[in-house]
This record gives sequence, C-alpha cells and structure tokens, in this order.
Amino acid sequence: MNQSDSSPKDAQGSRRDRAIIALLQYSSTEKAAEVVGIHPATLWRWLKQPPFQQALREARREAYSRSIGRLQQGASPAVATLLRVMADAEAPAGSRVRAAQCVLELSQNSFEHEDLEVRIAQLEKVLRDSDAPQR
Repeated sequence: MNQSDSSPKDAQGSRRDRAIIALLQYSSTEKAAEVVGIHPATLWRWLKQPPFQQALREARREAYSRSIGRLQQGASPAVATLLRVMADAEAPAGSRVRAAQCVLELSQNSFEHEDLEVRIAQLEKVLRDSDAPQR
C-alpha cells in the first residue's frame, strides 16, 4: 500500500464506519463515541450529516433484516409449541386458551396479509396496463 492509500480521509472514514457499528451496539451516543475513541460532539456532528445518516440507516436496516431472519428460523418450532400447548389437556387452561388465541390471531393475520398481497398485485397490474402505450 502506498502513502496515498492511508490518507486522513480514509482514517476518518474508518472511524465513521466504526462509529456506525458502535451506534448499533450501544444505547447511548456517548458510549459509542467512547468506544470509537472520538469526542461525543464529533459523533453528534456526524449524526447531522446526511451521508452519515444514510449509512447509519442502511446499517440499521441490515441489522434488522438479520434479526428478522433469525426470528423466521424459530417460526416452525414456535408454531409446534403453540399447537402442542393448545392440545395438551394437562396444560393449565389459561395456557391452552392463550395458545389457541395466538393460533387464531396469527392465522387471521396470515389470511389478511395474503389478501393484501393479491390486492396490491391487482392494483400494480392495473397501473402497468394503464401506463402501457395505447395502439
């Protein structure tokens, strides 16, 4: 690596990247700044800059997406647990009722979601057809 590859701007970019990671890990900007080794006022200033805000939003979306993926991996065992508790005559009545309520609510939500997907697809088709050149 030559001398120009390690410019102060690159070092600042690296600190900004580390600051974004720290903001995802810690609940306070002060702690995030401390971990990165910058003054909290510097981090506050970066937080007001649109490019930094955009990079932070993208990092948050990515972290959220990974979290949702982990939740989805647990969906099948969660459903199995709900169904097992719901059908278990030995389980307390309150647990069985709550499990049954969850199953019904989640099923209803699923149907509503599917209906919305169909309606959106139909609206998108109408929109595409209306934008198509007329002969």
